[in-house]
Amino acid sequence: MVNLQETIKKLEAISLWFTSQKELDVEEGLNKVKEAAVLIKASRERLKAVENSFEEIKREINQASEE
Repeated sequence: MVNLQETIKKLEAISLWFTSQKELDVEEGLNKVKEAAVLIKASRERLKAVENSFEEIKREINQASEE
């Protein structure tokens, strides 16, 4: 399971790396972009799972209140 707070910290570190470079190492930059893409994809999937969990809880609450 993806820890969203840790992922955000890693993405911030990547962003900081780019902004702190006086001369950009293209190969290292490419690796950072690839890493960020993986983190973003995993975060989106985790957020979707969290959203689905909230929706399921909401449905259960609504069903319980209708009974």
